[in-house]
Amino acid sequence: MFKLNLKIAWRNLWKNKGYTFINVLGLSIGMASCILIFIFIRYQMSFDEGFKNENRIFRVVTNWKYNSYDDFSAGVPIPFSAAARNEIAGFEKVGTILKRGGIISVKDATGKEKLKSREAVYYTQPDFFDVFSDIKWIYSAPELALSKPNSAVLSEKYAIKFFGSVKSAIGKTITIGDKTNLLVAGIIEDQPQNSSFPLGVIISYETYAGRFNENWDSVNSSTSSYVLLKDGLTAEDVQASLTRFNQKYYPIEKIAGNQTNKLQPLRDIHFSEKYDNFADSSINKSELYGLAVIGLFLIITACINFINLTTAQSVNRSKEVGVRKVMGSKRKQLVSQFLTETFAVSLVALLIACVITELAIPPMQNLFKGRIEFSLFAHPIIFIFMAILVAFVSFLAGFYPAIIISKFNPALAIKNKISLNNGGLSLRKILVVVQFSITVILIIGTLVIIRQMQYVQEKPLGFNPNAVAMVGIPTDSLSKIKYNTFKERILRIPGVKEMSFCQSAPLSSNINSSDFTYNGIKNEDFELRNMRADENFFKVFDLKLIAGKIFRKSDTANACVVNETFLKKMHILKPQDAIGKVIRASGNTVPISGVVKDFNDQSLKERISGLAIFPGNDQYWNVAIKMDAEKLVSSMKEIEAVWKESFPNGIFDSGFVNESINSYYESEQIMGTLFKVFAGVIIFISFIGLFGLISFVATQRTKEVAIRKVLGASTIELVKMLNGSFLIMVFIANLAAWPLAYLFVSKWLSGFVYRVDISVWPFALAMAISMAITLITVSIRSYKAAVTNTINALKYE
Repeated sequence: MFKLNLKIAWRNLWKNKGYTFINVLGLSIGMASCILIFIFIRYQMSFDEGFKNENRIFRVVTNWKYNSYDDFSAGVPIPFSAAARNEIAGFEKVGTILKRGGIISVKDATGKEKLKSREAVYYTQPDFFDVFSDIKWIYSAPELALSKPNSAVLSEKYAIKFFGSVKSAIGKTITIGDKTNLLVAGIIEDQPQNSSFPLGVIISYETYAGRFNENWDSVNSSTSSYVLLKDGLTAEDVQASLTRFNQKYYPIEKIAGNQTNKLQPLRDIHFSEKYDNFADSSINKSELYGLAVIGLFLIITACINFINLTTAQSVNRSKEVGVRKVMGSKRKQLVSQFLTETFAVSLVALLIACVITELAIPPMQNLFKGRIEFSLFAHPIIFIFMAILVAFVSFLAGFYPAIIISKFNPALAIKNKISLNNGGLSLRKILVVVQFSITVILIIGTLVIIRQMQYVQEKPLGFNPNAVAMVGIPTDSLSKIKYNTFKERILRIPGVKEMSFCQSAPLSSNINSSDFTYNGIKNEDFELRNMRADENFFKVFDLKLIAGKIFRKSDTANACVVNETFLKKMHILKPQDAIGKVIRASGNTVPISGVVKDFNDQSLKERISGLAIFPGNDQYWNVAIKMDAEKLVSSMKEIEAVWKESFPNGIFDSGFVNESINSYYESEQIMGTLFKVFAGVIIFISFIGLFGLISFVATQRTKEVAIRKVLGASTIELVKMLNGSFLIMVFIANLAAWPLAYLFVSKWLSGFVYRVDISVWPFALAMAISMAITLITVSIRSYKAAVTNTINALKYE
């Protein structure tokens, strides 16, 4: 029976090639969009999965609670792991891992350097691999390879990069920095791309010089501790022990900010808003839910389009239905027949969708800069999703038309006198309203995202980042001796205007903050952000001084400059009142010499910090070089040449400040691109849906149009008559969409402290776009109906 239904379905689809083509096109584009969204969501949701003890693995994080704000770090104090291992009974294993950077050099058999590169390195205890026991070792074992000083473990990728093969790497030596030689004692498998632990170069924890630090008040976000709970225990079971631990090691009278440690589940790391991770890759789950909703909207819109087109041509098939009923077909057989047709269309659409998806994957890879794994056939779950998608579309798009068509009266059907009732038409109107409501929401969302991104790029930041390059410099004692000579040579390069030794640009995620005292009184309300730079920093970035003066050139800290936000938080009304007052923070006890106008020191998602700029006492690892914008290329080439001559053992590393600022909004820019693409897809599908509905209406009102034309109605009047109801539907769709769109854009903009106001223009523009699309689409089809020969419509009356 199914084979017969499929054969009949194929004949009917081939007979109505135009409608079939439009149906397949709309469904295939909608399905392809859904498949792409599913692949992306599946990849994100798969982070750190597959560990056999994943429900027992937790990362330990650190929180602070001040009077006016809360602070968070993914790190722990250095002594945490040793103390927790001995004192918290619920922890079966505790493993420390520290991420740092270093220059790795590799020499050949003759002692000649054959490779040098800057790499992320991980100082790790063997216990870390007991926590993550699923990480596979190709050679050796954690206890053997990481228990002694000056030993290292490489991933397959790095073993091949450094030595050409895995076997060649065993027993060889690599050097980190200038002096520390490391024996390659083990090899592990490469970690998957969807891992928060991109381990490449792993060094034994016994090699780390700072491992004896006993300061519980010093926390670095790249110093992490992972714990494996004892079998059968949950985080709630060990909370009491962890609370006692916090009270013991973070007494309020000694450590500021009510510092505490807490447990974060392994599978939450990738989705954390508060805490970063080693992979520098995270996403908010609300963004994934938003994409899932967009995918649902897309497929619903495509199904609405299918329903409209199917019902539009249903009258043409009334004779077929009548004859089938007269010949004995039951209603369920007719429903089965029409569902089979829908299934056939859906299956063809899926095959085309797979082709579209494969073509779309390279641009998606480029959009995410290759950091995300897209593959249509790599995971079985994708096939399951596609099967569910076909079944869902077949039922959703086919059930209503099948029910409507199968209940035709056979006598009226054979006489071709079927007229669908107003209830059916009303439902189709509702579907059009829903379809265009979705379209309008996406249009408004896209317009607001574009406007916010323009605002982010154009908003004055309080400093000038244009034509400024940040260049890394070595920090060893030999290199520091060369700093002054290096500076003199750089300033002689044509096109170079100013240069400053500093730790980072004014806007940076590299945050160093601490508690402080002001004029002898300890502050309990907030931490002071510390920036270290020399006196030229203010010229390079055009920072505006509003009171006092910049600290003078000196090798020792003699003063500091604070910003306006510091004054506001300290309730100091006049900038002059702060001049001369003494700040004690991060080992500095210096007077305030000046007050600088506020500048955005973090992305526009964050508020301006209360900060102080101190001279660095040679604690610099960057230079900021201001150049003539017209000579950037030539100047950068000469800067690189001078740098390599000055620091021959280092690796030149540079980047423009403007580019680094834009990188803070990369995820929002990607979301904006996705919104534009999917909004365009939905507009296209809606265009087809409207065409289907106007075709249906034109078919139903053929005689009415002919009679009106005979009675003197002009073509323009007939077009207006057919257009009116559609424009009203789209107008209603806009009214329905506006509140939902407002809620969406308000929620999205709430992620930015500095954002555009929600004005009426995106809503008005969305209405204009949707009304224009409707007018053009409907007018094309209604004009064709209005100019049809009236004799053909009335000759049988």
